[in-house]
Amino acid sequence: MNTLNHKICIALDVEQANHALALIDLLKSHVGYFKVGMQLFYRYGPDLVHEMVSKGAKIFLDLKFHDIPNTVRNASIAAVLMKIAMFNVHASGGISMMQAAVEGAHDIAQKNDLPMPIILGVTILTSMTQEMLTNDLDMAGPLRNRVANLAKLTKTAGLDGVVASPHEIDWIRAACGESFHIVTPGIRPLWSATHDQKRIMTPSAAIDKGADIIVIGRPVIQADDPVQAVEHLFDQ
Repeated sequence: MNTLNHKICIALDVEQANHALALIDLLKSHVGYFKVGMQLFYRYGPDLVHEMVSKGAKIFLDLKFHDIPNTVRNASIAAVLMKIAMFNVHASGGISMMQAAVEGAHDIAQKNDLPMPIILGVTILTSMTQEMLTNDLDMAGPLRNRVANLAKLTKTAGLDGVVASPHEIDWIRAACGESFHIVTPGIRPLWSATHDQKRIMTPSAAIDKGADIIVIGRPVIQADDPVQAVEHLFDQ
């Protein structure tokens, strides 16, 4: 595996379980992680995640938990029992909710001698823009301040890092330090379309800025040759 490829997380945003499993078989020796989101999980559930883990895949469960603290605690317990590598919660759910996620995950991991997953807070979705925050959601103030404040709240709650646009890495590092994990969607190589992402960056630029893990989906999973697409992600 290329020295940078362990930082790649492939978003398995596909409809069919057999397609996702085939992508894992094809790419697991070329990338570090695979992301399972709502599209697959709500159709196939934990059984599919267990099958992926049994294949040796490190899974980022991207369900963005956002509910009352006790519900999120129980969801976090369920996530750990699937032996996933990472999962996330919405930072806007507040510090009590995020602390409940950490406590639930820690308790069940310790009880069952399971590895503790990386827990991330979602700051502002990469499909959002400053104009959308101001005009659609009536949220005052610069987007960068909101991202930094949510990142600091996430760290205070005891989470390991955040999911954020690569354009926000500098702000988050300034607010939370170098050891704080930053997982960045909104990654598009120069040769691909941007689709519905707004705040995007190339893989090389995101890594250079300090992203710990970059999440990329359609440019790889829709390629004629996904392995070749992975190998060319860092082409300038």
